[in-house]
Amino acid sequence: MLLSIIVPCYNEQESLPLFYKEITRVASEMKQSHGAEFEFIFVDDGSKDSTLAIARELHRQDKRVRYISFSRNFGKEAGILAGLQAAKGDYVAMMDADLQDPPALLPQMLDALLHEDYDCAATRRTTRQGEPPIRSFFARMFYKLINKMSDADIVDGARDYRLMRRRMVDAILSMPEYNRFSKGIFGWVGFKTKWLEYVNVERVAGETKWNFWKLFLYSLEGIIGFSTAPLAIASLMGMFFCLLAFVMIIVIIVRTLLFGDPTSGWPSMVCIIFLCSGVQLFCMGVLGQYLAKTYLETKHRPVYITRETEEDLDG
Repeated sequence: MLLSIIVPCYNEQESLPLFYKEITRVASEMKQSHGAEFEFIFVDDGSKDSTLAIARELHRQDKRVRYISFSRNFGKEAGILAGLQAAKGDYVAMMDADLQDPPALLPQMLDALLHEDYDCAATRRTTRQGEPPIRSFFARMFYKLINKMSDADIVDGARDYRLMRRRMVDAILSMPEYNRFSKGIFGWVGFKTKWLEYVNVERVAGETKWNFWKLFLYSLEGIIGFSTAPLAIASLMGMFFCLLAFVMIIVIIVRTLLFGDPTSGWPSMVCIIFLCSGVQLFCMGVLGQYLAKTYLETKHRPVYITRETEEDLDG
């Protein structure tokens, strides 16, 4: 029984040695308790620090360690995909290198797959301690919004940290889309998932790579990738303002016939023009986002480009 542990890394030189120490400790315990073998796949997402050098050294010391280094920074979604494609295990787990995803949960996750009728054991945070309040608020609103707008089941507080059977991994890999949103893909493919809850854990070292703007763009990626509701909303807004304009024309004609002063109220008319123009631009922006994603898909560019792997180091 082989477990593949996928760890996307970007500038994690401080966290990586601490993570390796903890995951190897858990792996040693699980080998005794479950008879499990491990491989550790570190995906270097174009790091600018010593992350790649540390991954090389870990591979020299421990042949269970594998690594993939990108030619530049392609993003965490590309790192997840690269790890899934490289994984050889019967069971595949993903977790962050900053130890916010506790490796100590792995035995419990594996038990859920071995002894219960589940295809995946996933984790979610019960609290958001340590996050700015405004970020937590928008995160909760995002989960509520996307679950109402799409068919994908995305649990509030869900982490990318999960352990999956090989059949679920193969189902995910059968979706070759360029614009990827893993949380939505996990929910869309289905399979029975057991959710494990834990209290939020602070980073063991280093700084988060996710600021508010990056999270906002990531949420847009998820909404556009798994829902056409924004297009329907744009259409409904267009219909509403067409109806409103028709009513206003009737009102102006009647007022002119009764009071004979068609030019009064021009400031309100200017405000209405600005409002309608803003709505039009908003709807064009929604259409533009879907068109842009379609454009990127039709190019068939690779999601990532590999610069180096452990095979190159071994020669």
